Amino acid sequence: MRVAPPDRLAPWAMKRSHVATMLLLAALLHAVLALLGAREKSATFDETAHLTGGYVFNGSHDYRMHPENGILPQRLQALPAILSKAHSPSMETAAWRESDVWLHGRAYLHQSGNDAAWLLMSGRAMNTLFSAGTVLLVGVWAWYLFGRVGLLTAIPFAALCPNLLAHGALATSDLAMTFFLLASLSAYGWHLSSRKVGVFALSVLTFGLACVAKYTAVLLLPMFGLIALFRLWEIRRQAAEFAGSHSAPHLSRKLVLLGRSSVAHAAGAAFVIWAFFGFRFSAMNPELPAGILTYPWSFLLDDSGIIGKAADLCRSLHLLPEAFIYGFLFVLKRAGARGAFLDGEVSIHGWTEFFPKALAYKTTPALLLASVAGALVIALVIAGKQPEPLRERLKKAVPLLVLFVVYWAFSLTSQLNIGHRHILPTYPVLYLLTGALGWVATRLVERPLKRIAALLALVVAPAATHAWSSLSTYPHFLAYFSPVAGGPEQGYRHLVDSSLDWGQDLPGLARWLTLNRQAHEALHLSYFGSDDPQFYGIQAELLPTIIDYRSTRPWTWLKPGLYAISATMLQHAYMPVRGAWSAEREAEYQQFRSLEPAFRLLKSAPYGHPELFVAADPQIWQLRWTRYELLRFARLCGYLRLRRPDAMIGYSILIFRLSQEDLDATLNGPVSTLVTAMENAANAAR
Repeated sequence: MRVAPPDRLAPWAMKRSHVATMLLLAALLHAVLALLGAREKSATFDETAHLTGGYVFNGSHDYRMHPENGILPQRLQALPAILSKAHSPSMETAAWRESDVWLHGRAYLHQSGNDAAWLLMSGRAMNTLFSAGTVLLVGVWAWYLFGRVGLLTAIPFAALCPNLLAHGALATSDLAMTFFLLASLSAYGWHLSSRKVGVFALSVLTFGLACVAKYTAVLLLPMFGLIALFRLWEIRRQAAEFAGSHSAPHLSRKLVLLGRSSVAHAAGAAFVIWAFFGFRFSAMNPELPAGILTYPWSFLLDDSGIIGKAADLCRSLHLLPEAFIYGFLFVLKRAGARGAFLDGEVSIHGWTEFFPKALAYKTTPALLLASVAGALVIALVIAGKQPEPLRERLKKAVPLLVLFVVYWAFSLTSQLNIGHRHILPTYPVLYLLTGALGWVATRLVERPLKRIAALLALVVAPAATHAWSSLSTYPHFLAYFSPVAGGPEQGYRHLVDSSLDWGQDLPGLARWLTLNRQAHEALHLSYFGSDDPQFYGIQAELLPTIIDYRSTRPWTWLKPGLYAISATMLQHAYMPVRGAWSAEREAEYQQFRSLEPAFRLLKSAPYGHPELFVAADPQIWQLRWTRYELLRFARLCGYLRLRRPDAMIGYSILIFRLSQEDLDATLNGPVSTLVTAMENAANAAR
């Protein structure tokens, strides 16, 4: 492999100040694009909890609500609300006493006189600090590894990645964790090769902040261990080379220093954690109305194994704040069996192939191909025999390799298959791999014209294709799907929840209804999210959903008209009735359907038919109706999944216009009419 001499690189040289300015502008452009896309979106599912939790943490110094998703990002996202003196909901409510962040959050955003839109967008703006920071870190690494052209190659892939744009301007904790995993590992690797006190302090600080960014930071422990082992291996190799020399590295001394460093990192992290929880053990502020945590400790500790026992010991000894330990155990509990959807299938145990498929579906082909090509270039450099400065720099990139390998090993064994966003921390490595293409285009080609051709083929074309793929989905960055998956129009057939439908398209639905809903046309809505459809002027008959805000939906009969159904609800990933429609389920449905005349009588005059309460009291009738409604909705969705939607709102809410004939064939007859309707729908959709 022939390397061009340094003087041949002069035409591509750029001043450091110019490159730094371009990097800052790229990070700013990324933040602006992300916010422009987010301004047209309603609150996603988790944002209600983040904004509410952060407001309670900051304003009330109480940590009972939502400690499970990282206190640092929530505090930051709610900072504008505190500075603007947003109104607090009443604390004399069941929501406060029972730490119900969803019910309390609805009151905070929509029932306390606050400007919900401003609270949402200000929180999102604060979160872009993590997203833009990730772009900057990628740029610094690319600059160090591959030089200025390598930086200019990697930055477009990072700044214009649809996934980074989608989650960068959401008030959640995913980008905070992406940033702090990369920052902490970078600082730790630097610390192990440097004796500077400032570098050591930076490593301790970033590790502590990572611990309060999200509980995924626990993965830093094995990552740090692997980086330290590599450093010790290097020292041992150097000791063998300098055997007998007075300058030989002393392995035992390094082990002592490593032990001291580990203790300092643990102590520093503990201090940061205590600081973010106000140096108070109790989760609840004793000066405020008392209450209980969402789940009892016995529930969280059940089947938690040795990790749970260690956490309970920390609680009994008051080693860490109560809310921090509670949040950790909550995450551990929820990481077990949980509903998930992939390629038309529903499971509570997940799939090993979930995240690899999510990566293929949600990543632009240009980024995938460029990162693979960059990895091949790096492999050739490492395998080369001639002296090469890049090979030495790549040794300093061990933290990146550790991040990618350990995180993917964890992801492949995880049962928490609810969203592509959970592998976002590995994307910076993909962006950086593309930087190798810029390096090879300028270093391994001698003639200027060939060098220009190499830059166009290896850098400009992939980056431009990546940018077009991303920006063509504006403002629906969250709904980006690769052509491999059929594009965003087919996304709902592959992934749901935060990979596509996170409750973000209520404004789009309101606009569509204004333009397309016929006079007096019925609207039925099944919305997956925590925002309030009525806040956007959407009046609808509500179908089953996930969050009911402790309210009982009125008994309704399905009418001809519009059916707006979120993709996650359509696929029934989290509903009690999910999976294939079976003979047993059909028999149960027909049994409840035979009770519909009685349901109608009770609906019209609840207390006018005492004969219905002879064999069953009102509570039993309510349970019967609830089960019937779930079965009815599942039967309807089984048909709609095969039918082509009449419209799509942001690719996440599907709209069907159903006639009485459609409803009769789908709901009001034997299973044979349902099968025929499904076959007709499937044939029409082809």
